[in-house]
Amino acid sequence: MGPVRVLELYSGIGGMHQALTESCISAEVVAAVDVNTVANEVYKHNFPSTPLWAKTIEGITLTELNRLSFDMILMSPPCQPFTRIGLQGDVSDPRTNSFLYILDILPRLQRLPKYILLENVKGFETSSARDKLVETLKKCGFKYQEFLLSPTCLGIPNSRLRYFLIAKLQSELFSFQTPGQILENFPDQEPKASVKHRVAAGLEKESCFMPPKEEYIDPNSGSDGGSGQCSQKEAFVFKLETAKEMEKKWNQDSNLSIQMLKDFLEEDGEEMSQYFLPPKALLRYAFLLDIVTPSCRRSTCFTKGYSHYVEGTGSVLQTAEDVQLQSVFKSIEMLSEEEKLMKLSTLKLRYFTPREVANLHGFPPEFGFPDKITMKQRYRLLGNSLNVRVVAKLISLLTG
Repeated sequence: MGPVRVLELYSGIGGMHQALTESCISAEVVAAVDVNTVANEVYKHNFPSTPLWAKTIEGITLTELNRLSFDMILMSPPCQPFTRIGLQGDVSDPRTNSFLYILDILPRLQRLPKYILLENVKGFETSSARDKLVETLKKCGFKYQEFLLSPTCLGIPNSRLRYFLIAKLQSELFSFQTPGQILENFPDQEPKASVKHRVAAGLEKESCFMPPKEEYIDPNSGSDGGSGQCSQKEAFVFKLETAKEMEKKWNQDSNLSIQMLKDFLEEDGEEMSQYFLPPKALLRYAFLLDIVTPSCRRSTCFTKGYSHYVEGTGSVLQTAEDVQLQSVFKSIEMLSEEEKLMKLSTLKLRYFTPREVANLHGFPPEFGFPDKITMKQRYRLLGNSLNVRVVAKLISLLTG
């Protein structure tokens, strides 16, 4: 039996291809399809022997697809119609047309593929597009399982919650299949337990829980909200956030099953100076930044706007680990602009480099970018990509 013949749709920079390699199954990508010329340059740089079709998916005929005789489809359709911060146009959004074309042509193939894997944003699971996908899979005789997974479940300190569906063409169910349920962990992992339950089981040290209230806390008050559970230092909030958000961060950093960020960072050098936040960004966004240190076990999702936009696009790294956030932010609002900047600068805040973001996404060291791809383009492409290790594990489950 020869290698699995794979059709990679919406191939981007090749995250699915890299995951296929990491899964260690015998496979060959017979065609990768994407219209993004910049992404295609990166794909060709890393996978030069793979046939790359720079065309729209709607432009691929049934005859061309039949000629490929593929066994597996890997795809990550455009997420904008389903993202929570978008218009959520769903199937009425023109960007879903190519996906609807795939669903239309799938039942008409001479030979159905044995395996399908799809990745998208959280929100896809409640969309009409998902309903059409499931309807088509059932019509064609596929068994499927859905997931909502983040890299943290594999010990990677980066939150990137995504929807996944795996489907295979055979009569028996997956050994782990739970019809009608969306799994939030891999089937070989324990179900998620609350930190309180883990403390009771002796698996974690008891952490200092924040007061369970939703209102925003004054960053200069140093108050613990009257709960009496935390010291003033522990309760100090260095930016505007809810108690629930504070508790979540504390729990993430207390989870010893997740690696520290320092395992994913590049060595410091002169070239790192280009990644430090400029004074204007420090002054304007200081209280909105998600600041992490190398010893943290968490980081927020890196989006395609990372480094171009500051707010909500990903964490920033505090490289001066000996400086306490509390000492920098306490009563900072009382200072002049010059004094504020002086204090904020002591934290030595910088963006994660594209290589570090790629590391957190599971791309191996040998995966690179052509020199002509700009810094902004690298961040944008990585923000549109996926976590290689999560997909690799799903491919192993699918074909196992």
